Amino acid sequence: MDLAFIPSPSVGVVHLGPIPLRGYAFCIIIGVFVGVWLGNKRWIQRGGRSGTVADIAVWAVPFGLVGGRLYHVITTYEPYFGKNGHPLDAFKVWEGGLGIWGAVALGAVGAWIGCRRRGIPMPAYADALAPGLALGQAIGRWGNWFNQELYGKPTDVPWALKISSDPAIGRIGGTYHPTFLYECLWCIGVAALVIWADKRFRLGHGRAFALYVAAYCAGRAWIEYMRVDEAHHILGLRLNVWTALIVFVLAVVYLVVSAKRAPGREEVVEPGALEERAAAEAAAAESAASDSDAATEADGADGGDGAEAPAGKAPAAKSAAEAEAEDGPEAVDAAASSADADAKPAGSGSTKKS
Repeated sequence: MDLAFIPSPSVGVVHLGPIPLRGYAFCIIIGVFVGVWLGNKRWIQRGGRSGTVADIAVWAVPFGLVGGRLYHVITTYEPYFGKNGHPLDAFKVWEGGLGIWGAVALGAVGAWIGCRRRGIPMPAYADALAPGLALGQAIGRWGNWFNQELYGKPTDVPWALKISSDPAIGRIGGTYHPTFLYECLWCIGVAALVIWADKRFRLGHGRAFALYVAAYCAGRAWIEYMRVDEAHHILGLRLNVWTALIVFVLAVVYLVVSAKRAPGREEVVEPGALEERAAAEAAAAESAASDSDAATEADGADGGDGAEAPAGKAPAAKSAAEAEAEDGPEAVDAAASSADADAKPAGSGSTKKS
């Protein structure tokens, strides 16, 4: 009986002439763009300028890539600096190997530099970016699918991941838990949780970011426990499990302490942004009012030309009716005679000479 499973791609790279197009790299790039897009929308909602998130991301993303790679190389140094290792392979980021812990840590340093240059509070920026980070991670995890890496224990569940064998790197073919998919779905849930909690409780001063960190670590701990790739162990647990637990505790402590010291949310996240927006809205309203006044004047001018002639006839008709009602039929005859005399052209009657 054939088992149902999730197939893995036969290749993780497609060559466009001499240019390699790698699935892993595309997933990372798409994740970055989606994260910045969502962060920009949330930043504007909080009163910031459009484009500020992208400007700071120019600093944060390169720092994050370097930090993610450093964490991976340091915690998994054997393939690079161990026996028979290849040090230059440490620079081959496209082959996989980015630690989220190092990416967030050093990426935060880059974001801090960008925030300092723009004069905006770092915690407010982190809060706006938090759900986008989780969503970007969800997309980026599919890069592991392209590389057939970071899967879990063997399983025969219907959603098992089919892995092909590769003796060159010691990979054994079979069906395994798709831990990349578990983490992808978990990160989508984290993004939804942060967005909901931020609207419900108006999280500020870095608490939305702390909630993202705590929620992500809670999921990463059990997902990491399922993985079977090589890793350092401390007291029987993988290093990343310990990292997730420690960071989870730190995030929860920050949530509690920050809520007591700085309740509520920042009123101003980017100096001058609200004033600029108010001025732009006022200018737009004034322009719309001017256009409306001009249209009203044009309609009035067109209506006046057509209504002028009938308005002049109404008093004469009214005078005849009023004369009959007030003075009787004699007044009506007199009025009619007067009208005939006025209507007769000059020179039409005979004139006697004395």
